Amino acid sequence: MAEEVGLAPRRVALDLLTRVLRDGRPLSELLDPESAEEGPSWLGDRDRALARMITFTALRRLGQIDATLKRIYRKGIPARAGALKDVLRVGAAQILFLNVPAHAAVDLSVRLADRDRRARHYRALVNAGLRRLAGEGPALIAGQDAARLNTPRWLWRSWVEAYGEETARAIASAHLVEPALDLTVRADAAGWARRLGGIVLPTGSVRLIHKGRIETLEGYDEGAWWVQDAAASLPARLLRNVAGKTVIDLCAAPGGKTAQLAAAGADVVAVEKSPRRARRLEQNLRRLGLAARVVVADAREWQAEQPADAVLLDAPCMASGTLRRHPDAAWIKRSKDLEGLVALQRELLARAVLLVRPGGEIVYCTCSLQPEEGERQIAQLLETGAPVRREAVTADEIGGLTEAVTSSGDLRTLPFMDGNADPGLAGMDGFFAARLVRAQ
Repeated sequence: MAEEVGLAPRRVALDLLTRVLRDGRPLSELLDPESAEEGPSWLGDRDRALARMITFTALRRLGQIDATLKRIYRKGIPARAGALKDVLRVGAAQILFLNVPAHAAVDLSVRLADRDRRARHYRALVNAGLRRLAGEGPALIAGQDAARLNTPRWLWRSWVEAYGEETARAIASAHLVEPALDLTVRADAAGWARRLGGIVLPTGSVRLIHKGRIETLEGYDEGAWWVQDAAASLPARLLRNVAGKTVIDLCAAPGGKTAQLAAAGADVVAVEKSPRRARRLEQNLRRLGLAARVVVADAREWQAEQPADAVLLDAPCMASGTLRRHPDAAWIKRSKDLEGLVALQRELLARAVLLVRPGGEIVYCTCSLQPEEGERQIAQLLETGAPVRREAVTADEIGGLTEAVTSSGDLRTLPFMDGNADPGLAGMDGFFAARLVRAQ
């Protein structure tokens, strides 16, 4: 019976990994309890946590795992062998990075292979290869360039071109560390940090180490806080005093920025194209006891009743700044996806300009490290003669993060920023944000 319990989380991890790498399904979608496929929701808390840890580790370290398996299986992993390659990846993640006893990881991997009608023919190969991996793997891993191997080539090249190799390496290295949990609190950040055993960051977010379900944390039920990366909390703050003002939040789900604006006293119109994501946004607002008008519509076509005082646009993007929390995105997204997203962002940004009143502010942001989705979008907009001007961001507005203010006066956070000496409590998502003012 104990063996069956041990197999269940690994079976879920295998299923999740296969859906991500074979079908291109985002983990956030697969793990959504409201989705038709509830992923590991039927597992107990301990097994659910293990399934998630194996899956996230396999994706975070996929380049190293595949390179190591290639050394172990010099003749190659048989093609048309069903789930065999992912079975080996699940086993390797446990042996190389999660300190699971080798005998347990090997045995359970063999049993995983046995459940697949094609992979079961290679049980002996799984057993022999993973046993060899347990002996030789640590030395192989020690000699690898982890930052480079775990970054797809096209991403690595783009970061080296944009930031230089030293910074690109620092970005990729930050992605290998499991991030802490960041919370935006309604009030009394210091008090909530004490209660939850966390720290208050200079940006005002509360950061803590928490491996379980967030619903178990004090303050969740009463809506005292919401989960939001420290960098993701900065763009809404660039609109400064929004109390009593009408603010349109475009592409608003999951609603962290909507909540920030509503908590600051704004009259918020949250526009979201996806009905499912809009429902989640409404649920989050109800838990927090905050009000906003949620509109299900394509922001490119939606018409406001009257121009707003401010518009916040968190545009769809490659999400390359969020790989710390979403390592699957590195392997789902392709360089060819960038062109379409840049075109969409351009349309949305032009629309945002039309939705704000003269003298009103626009904050455009993306959780991307790609300059095409950030700096170059703003440069292109200004070059077209759009009726806006840049309003420079200051370090004081973002918790003193001087290094996050660009020479042009925009916000650019990188995953290794925040300066915390403890790696487990360091870092933030990569974000770009620019503040614009509509011409009078």
